[in-house]
Amino acid sequence: MTANRRATGIGGLDAILDGGFLEGQTALLRGPPGSGKTIVGLHFLAAGAGNGETALFVNLGEPDAYVRQTAEHFDLAPDEIRFHDLSPTQEQFSAGERYTLFEAAEVDQPTVIADLRETIEAVDPDRVLLDPITEFRYLTADDHQFRTQILGFLQFLRERAATVVLTSQAASTIPDDDLQFLVDAVLTLDSPGDSRSVVVSKFRGSSFRRGPHGYEITGAGIEVWPRLEAGADPVAVDTRTLASGVPELDELLGGGLAHGTVTFLSGPTGVGKTTTGLQFLKEAAARGDRSVLYQFEESRHTLLRRAESVNIPVQGMLEDGDLSIVEVQPEAYTVDQFGQLVRSAVLDEAVTVVMIDGVQGFTQNLRGIEDDGSTDLVRIGRYLRSKGASTIITNEVPNITGEFRVTDEGTSNLADTILFIRHVEYRGEMRKVIGALKMRTGAFERTLRELEITEYGIKVGEPLSHLRGVLTGTPEWEESIETDTT
Repeated sequence: MTANRRATGIGGLDAILDGGFLEGQTALLRGPPGSGKTIVGLHFLAAGAGNGETALFVNLGEPDAYVRQTAEHFDLAPDEIRFHDLSPTQEQFSAGERYTLFEAAEVDQPTVIADLRETIEAVDPDRVLLDPITEFRYLTADDHQFRTQILGFLQFLRERAATVVLTSQAASTIPDDDLQFLVDAVLTLDSPGDSRSVVVSKFRGSSFRRGPHGYEITGAGIEVWPRLEAGADPVAVDTRTLASGVPELDELLGGGLAHGTVTFLSGPTGVGKTTTGLQFLKEAAARGDRSVLYQFEESRHTLLRRAESVNIPVQGMLEDGDLSIVEVQPEAYTVDQFGQLVRSAVLDEAVTVVMIDGVQGFTQNLRGIEDDGSTDLVRIGRYLRSKGASTIITNEVPNITGEFRVTDEGTSNLADTILFIRHVEYRGEMRKVIGALKMRTGAFERTLRELEITEYGIKVGEPLSHLRGVLTGTPEWEESIETDTT
C-alpha cells in the first residue's frame, strides 16, 4: 500500500493523523447529529479539489440543497465538488425493496443504485464522501446483507484507488461496530458537556496521536486543537539559568531557575506571587528573552498599574516585544485550544518563559477541563518542559497564616521548583517571608528570607536563621537573640 497522504484540509486534524489519511484507504467518521461530520467530510473533499483531485459527495441524508448551502457557507469548494444526491425518498427507501450493490446490472436493480454506479465510473473520483453510510441499512434485508454489500462497495472504490470517508450516525439505536471492523481508520466526534472532542481509535498502517483532542465548529468550518504531547515538536533545549535579578533571591535559588523546568509560586492572596513572577519576566527581558503571561485572574489594566507601582516596567516590555499578555476570559477557550496558544507561543513566537497566573483561574476559565484540572495542567507543563521553556505557575492557597499545602496533590509531581511566600505576624505586624521547598535541578538554601515589595521593586533580606515556627504563621525568635533586632 502506498504511503502517500491525503490531507483532510483541517490542520489540527492532519497533525493528529500524521499528515492525513493514507491514499486508497477508507475512514469512518462517527458522531451524533450536529457533531460536524458533514463539514469534516466537505473539508476533506475541498482539500482534494484544491490539489486538482476529483471529489465526489454522495448524499444519502440531508436534502441536496442543504448540503450545497453548507459547502457554500464555509467556502468549501462547492463548485469543484461533484454532488450525487441519493437522499432518501419514500419511493427509493420503501420497506419492501431489497437492493444489490455493484453486482452485474440486472433488470430489477433500482434506478438509484444504477445511477450511483454509473456516476462513480464516469467521475472516477480520487476522493469520495458517503454521508451517511448507515442509510444503506435501509436498502438491505438484514445485517449480513448490509455487510456484504458494504464490502462490495469498498472493493468497488478500492479498485479505483479512491480515498473514501464514510460518515455514521453513531447512536445506540444505530450500531456501527461492523463498519468499524471493515474500514481502515475510525474517528469519533463527540460533544461531552460544554466541549467537543475527536478521538482516533484505529488507523491501519500509520501512527496517530491519541486523544481526545478538542475541536469546534467556527465560521471557517472545523478547527481542531491537538492535545499537547511532551514528545511532539522536538527543539534544542536551552541550558542557561533564569535569574530574578534580585541577588538575595537568586542566592536562595542557587543562582536562579533552570530552563526547561516548572516552578510553582505558592502562597495566599495578596502575598506577592504575581509580582515575584513578573520579576523573573523582567530579568528575562533584560537579557533579550521573550516571555508570555497568561492572565486568568486579573485584568491587564490592573496588572500594568500594579507593576508600575513596584518598578517593574511591564508597559515597556510590551512595547519592546519582550512580553505578551494574554487575558483568558471565562469560557473563551477550551483547554486544548489554550494548549495550542501555548504551543504557538513557544514554536512560532520564540517564547522561552511562560507564566500561568494562576491555577484556580486555569481550572475555572477553560472549557473541557478534566476533573480538577490537574491532569490538563500537568500535560501543558510537561510539554513546556520538553521544549526547554521556563514555566512559572502561581498557585493560591486558602490560609493566610498557619499551616498550608503549597500545591495540590495532583500537580505536586509537575513542579521542579516550589517557591512559597507566606504572611507571618510578628509583634503586631504583618510581614512576608519567602523560601524554597523543593528544587530538583540543584542546591538551594533551606532557610527563609524576608520579602518586601516596595515602590522600588522587590527586596529580599538575609536568611532568617534564628526565626522559628514561620510556617505556622506565628514565628518566634530564639532566646539567645535579642528580640528587638528584627
